[in-house]
Amino acid sequence: MLIRADRMLHVDGALAPGWLQVEGERIVQVLGDLSAIGPPDVEVPVLSPGFVDIHCHGGGGGAFTSGDPAEIREAVRAHREEGTTSLVASLVSDELDALEAQIAALHSFVTAGELAGIHLEGPWLSPARCGAHDPARLADPAPAAVARLLTAGEGSVRMVTLAPELPGGIEAVRRLVRGGVVAAIGHTDAAAATIARAVDAGATVATHLFNAMPPVHHREPGPVPVLLGDDRVVVELIADGQHLHPDVLALAARGARGGWVLVTDAMAGALAPDGDYLLGPQRVNVRGGVARVEGGAVAGSTLSMSRAVRTAVAAGIPLAGALRAATAVPAHTVDLEGVGVLAAGAWADLVLLGEDLGVTGVLRRGRWVVEPAQ
Repeated sequence: MLIRADRMLHVDGALAPGWLQVEGERIVQVLGDLSAIGPPDVEVPVLSPGFVDIHCHGGGGGAFTSGDPAEIREAVRAHREEGTTSLVASLVSDELDALEAQIAALHSFVTAGELAGIHLEGPWLSPARCGAHDPARLADPAPAAVARLLTAGEGSVRMVTLAPELPGGIEAVRRLVRGGVVAAIGHTDAAAATIARAVDAGATVATHLFNAMPPVHHREPGPVPVLLGDDRVVVELIADGQHLHPDVLALAARGARGGWVLVTDAMAGALAPDGDYLLGPQRVNVRGGVARVEGGAVAGSTLSMSRAVRTAVAAGIPLAGALRAATAVPAHTVDLEGVGVLAAGAWADLVLLGEDLGVTGVLRRGRWVVEPAQ
């Protein structure tokens, strides 16, 4: 298959015309705008690598915390049809037995290549910044508990979010990094000095920056300036119009020295009607597309990666930067090979976008998920 794009995200980050050739499951050739290559099978205004979401709890009515294979498949399907061809399944704080069972249910999807890994968001979070997590299920990161969940994952756990100020938090960061797992800082009430210690220990991601952490204060800076200012840290941003004001979104994108990624933090009600859903043990009400637990706290989002890209562009972020934050940067952040880039040898994971940046086609591993209209 030969695809020609008016604008294509090249490996160097440029958004320029180009041609791309697919054979089987892989991209075999990427060229500049050379009209002599032959008639294209598909022409598109904008061509992007498949989106990579490293923080997602579900969608399409399905929750990754459910352990139900049908719900897991439905969540994957819903996001895939919106262009997310690589998806890391996020879990929320729960008892260790429950998390172990959820990890086991997701593991087979990871080994089959349907999911790109598992992200544990908790239970090692700050009670003062728990957000939608059940405070009764939070705990300190005891070494035995950390080892237990990593062992249960059999290598499928790619990232763990924790609050480094908890007893044993800094050592847990070191333990995760030694085990080849990305350590992320989030749901934290830590002072700036503790955040800096966690980064020195190996933490490389800030989980949904600004959300579930202290705001910036001119005498007590807290986590945000440290995480934005350290070139070893990639910051997650939720571009749904609810979690971050557009000006804050654009400011963070400009100021993140280590780079930034778009994430959905989507829950089961994403890409689904308003209603009542579960996020782990918590009941979540989705009204007007906004997810909240019964106490009122925002509980993830109903976002897709395609809408996150459009929201970022509407906030003034250049399209090339928004697309990189949805593809190459998250893929690199959690060490996914062959995804997030349009390059020879990479998986044939593509998102076709119209002039309005709406999804018009999705290709995954060389097969159409959403076939473009002819």
